[in-house]
Amino acid sequence: MTQRWPFIHHVTFIASDLQASTRFYIAALKPLGVVWEAPDFGAEFWEAEMDTPSFGLYSAGDATVTRGAHIAFTARDRASVDAFYEAALAAGGTSRHEPRLWPEYRAYCAFVDDPDGNNVEAVYKEQV
Repeated sequence: MTQRWPFIHHVTFIASDLQASTRFYIAALKPLGVVWEAPDFGAEFWEAEMDTPSFGLYSAGDATVTRGAHIAFTARDRASVDAFYEAALAAGGTSRHEPRLWPEYRAYCAFVDDPDGNNVEAVYKEQV
């Protein structure tokens, strides 16, 4: 028997304003069941039941700010996608695409820009 491992272990974005980005992601990811922790160097996010895959935010310092990246977070249902979208906008995100069904992907998705202009998606894959 083989154990399945996550395809991606973790992803990190470098934020121009760590506090603003942390507030944005706390709010936007909460409806998806994502929790967070604030170690001294940034913020880490993961599903409540698992510590990987995870998403990290770090202060820019001398590093280049992450801009123009696209990251998609899994939602458990359509209602979670809707809640993600509303929470992300309320936390300062900018709409790219309102929640809707994308039939070509068999997925219900919403897209917003984070404070640094990264394309953040919540996606619920429809059952066939």
